Amino acid sequence: MGTLRALLFVWLMGVCALAQSPTYGVGRTPTAEEIRAWDISIGPTGEELPPGHGTAREGAQLYRAKGCAGCHGATGVEGTAPILKSKRGPDVELWERGRILPLRAPFATTVWDYINRAMPLNREGTLTADEVYALTAFLLYINDVIPAEEVLDAQSLPKVKMPIGNDYAPLPEWKHGTPRLKGYPY
Repeated sequence: MGTLRALLFVWLMGVCALAQSPTYGVGRTPTAEEIRAWDISIGPTGEELPPGHGTAREGAQLYRAKGCAGCHGATGVEGTAPILKSKRGPDVELWERGRILPLRAPFATTVWDYINRAMPLNREGTLTADEVYALTAFLLYINDVIPAEEVLDAQSLPKVKMPIGNDYAPLPEWKHGTPRLKGYPY
């Protein structure tokens, strides 16, 4: 019996040794500078925002020029893509607010971040910082969040008071295999 245990032990050690992946020498650890270049998320304080500025008027011109209306409609409500403007202003019910990014976002920097990363469709990341500030100003203006003449930049954007105020809450953690919440507005 002792010999059988010894053979089993040797066999298991051999299997374990074979299971270890060989090192192929492919790839390398990224530098701190490379990691910073990919760290593009913008937090609520806006400290990561780049220099630049924009107004709602500039954003309205860009909205037409960049083809935003092709997906979202001329006024932000007619397109096949998600609507961008409430038909009733910022004081809408939570379920409707949950569908409109400029109203559901807890921070104005979230709107800027989304436009910067995800727009325009199939040309993501091609907008300049000034264009993103202007489009953000336009969306906030058409939803009565900011006045038409307000200039958004790295200092003013984080100070914008969003309609959702402190009513937002993170979604509950979802575990794979469990049903999603029914009736949740997102």
